[in-house]
Amino acid sequence: MTVEKRMPDRNPIQTDLLPPPAGSARVRVMLTLPFAGPLDYMLPPRLAGAMPGDIVTVPLGRRTETGVIWDATSRLPPEFTPPPQKDVPTSRLKPVAARLDLPPLPAQLRQFVDWVAAYTLSPPGMVLAMALRANALAPLPRPATGWIAAPTVPSGLRLTPARQKVLELATTALPTAELARRAGVGAAVIRGLAQAGALTAVEILPPPPFALPDPAHCPPQLEGEQAEVAAQLRARVDENGFSITLLEGVTGSGKTEIYMEAIAACVAAGRQALVLLPEIALSAQWTGRFARRFGAEPALWHSDLGARLRRVTWRAVADGTARVVVGARSALFLPFDQLGLIIVDEEHETAFKQEDGVTYHARDMAVVRARMSQAPIVLVSATPSLESLANVGAGRYRHLKLNARHGNASMPDVETLDMRADPPERGLFLSPMLTGAINDAIGRGEQAMLFLNRRGYAPLTLCRTCGHRMQCPNCTAWLVEHRARHILTCHHCGYDEPIPQTCPKCADADSLTPIGPGVERITEEARATFPDARILVMASDTLNGPAATAAAVERIARREIDLVIGTQIVAKGWHFPHLTLVGIVDADLGLGGGDLRASERTVQLLHQVAGRAGRAEAPGRVLLQSYVPDHPVMQALVSGDFASFMQQEAEQRRPGFWPPYGRLAAVIVSAEAPDAADLTARALGQNAPRLDGVQVLGPAPAPLAILRGRHRFRLLLRARRNIAVQPIMREWLSRVKPERGARIDVDIDPVSFL
Repeated sequence: MTVEKRMPDRNPIQTDLLPPPAGSARVRVMLTLPFAGPLDYMLPPRLAGAMPGDIVTVPLGRRTETGVIWDATSRLPPEFTPPPQKDVPTSRLKPVAARLDLPPLPAQLRQFVDWVAAYTLSPPGMVLAMALRANALAPLPRPATGWIAAPTVPSGLRLTPARQKVLELATTALPTAELARRAGVGAAVIRGLAQAGALTAVEILPPPPFALPDPAHCPPQLEGEQAEVAAQLRARVDENGFSITLLEGVTGSGKTEIYMEAIAACVAAGRQALVLLPEIALSAQWTGRFARRFGAEPALWHSDLGARLRRVTWRAVADGTARVVVGARSALFLPFDQLGLIIVDEEHETAFKQEDGVTYHARDMAVVRARMSQAPIVLVSATPSLESLANVGAGRYRHLKLNARHGNASMPDVETLDMRADPPERGLFLSPMLTGAINDAIGRGEQAMLFLNRRGYAPLTLCRTCGHRMQCPNCTAWLVEHRARHILTCHHCGYDEPIPQTCPKCADADSLTPIGPGVERITEEARATFPDARILVMASDTLNGPAATAAAVERIARREIDLVIGTQIVAKGWHFPHLTLVGIVDADLGLGGGDLRASERTVQLLHQVAGRAGRAEAPGRVLLQSYVPDHPVMQALVSGDFASFMQQEAEQRRPGFWPPYGRLAAVIVSAEAPDAADLTARALGQNAPRLDGVQVLGPAPAPLAILRGRHRFRLLLRARRNIAVQPIMREWLSRVKPERGARIDVDIDPVSFL
């Protein structure tokens, strides 16, 4: 939620300001603008058949806007229902301008929009904007015109051999050029037959944009616990009702193949399935596996789609011809009308949290969408989130487990390398034991991987002479060196500048030095250490989109690469059968800071990275470079006892009512002027709710005290789990008017604490 009035600029048009004609009906229209709710309009008699869900255009001031006729009453729970809006006299209402020739938004989606808006304290119109994207609503090209022979030849028409040939071929509709080519005649012959009435013009409809997946195309051979788990998932789909299942399985246990059997059952029943992936880059390998299983590719939905494909896909989802959709979190807002299954793969991933605009967690909202659609949902992970495990413990989720890898593969051996006892040479970052293990693996014809969750060459650049640190001018963050591009850049706001030759503070030449390693620096060291190795870097800076990622994965699969070096993109569910060794350069990296989920995230990330090793017959080995090898995270990774670690994590959070045993809402105050931010934050602190079971922490400067040129303060509301924070937050914010230029953002269930 953002407390700030702002209206986007639109092309102005002149609207009719006359009172609505007699016989008009009053309707509510939700616009994709930050209003508190739908606006009232009059539906003129010529649009009398319009219903809730229809997409319409309406006048707003001196311009026109696109919106949706909304339901007259809300079905939200009482604690989520926003205050009622004031009624506008009928005489002041303007008429709806037009109804667009588009599929209506289903009732379930309209209810979902209302629910997400109320839960996240966001303007419902901004949530609707995610479901009603302008480029998805633009008109598609008109169907081509074709010709088909009339039932009878007009009397008096002279049938030359050329004309006879055309009529023989025109038993199915063909466009002019194609019909002329097949008959070996000119276009004039076709036009002449049409003018004579021997050919009838028809529209040639394009083929369905997505082939129907075949559930029986290539079913896998499942045995033992895999077959049992697949049968239980199919049973949930066959029940055709709402249920939540957590599918937990060790890396390489075949979770994808198993949940595809649930998709097969859904498609066989004539319903639609939605699969959410945390990263767009995963879609290429995932769609390949899907095509091999079903003989057809799924529909894709993510930000890299072109405008035309986005329009085609949106309509195919609405009319049901797109049976299976795989996409990023925004796919939740597609207009499914026959939704029969939702899969959330890698459900623990923080990438499912939308941080900008409407802040929501796609995993949690997927559960809501499944409930509204009366459809089963399956949450899938090798390292489930503590939230999901707590729901299992409370009996809200079913729990299915896969304890063994598929086939003859075994889990990799995990060891820690104590960097205090076995440090690398001065100026280097790879320990001798790790470099020796990589040499051995490559010498055996196997593949190795190095992981460091840090982009660029170095996270900090400072002056050896005066100690000056290169900092972003817009954020309280150090500039990261990207040596390949010869720039220093801020990963928070995107600011960059060329690497200077002299220190900006003391002007000493060649005094700037990089501090710490990024993935580029590790690559530089690896090229010097393994000069004959074929090295591939997998990071967001080197892989621009799913196509580039798919090409990199193919090179690894064809064994054209000896050593893979990557950031968190390599932690995803890749299957590299010849990769046997994984080295984690800085295993302690994620353990610092004040994030309450730091340990949980680190163990999840490193476990996923480790899971890339030994997924086929050859055994795998994982080496963790650590300065704190006795840390519970390192011990959990070595022992492989993820369940005990998560139980310890739960015991630490439960007494203080930290999530998932309590509720959080973050309030972020920002302004270009520091005084405006400070005064607004102080006002929020002074007006903080004082209720039993509710505590407000702050205000305090945010860890990123300046971001994109705005000064920032944070407050954190913590409440017991049985307390709904939304009505408390609404009442609290209503008592505070932001200072001029200040903005208040609210994040329900925050994941990031920056």
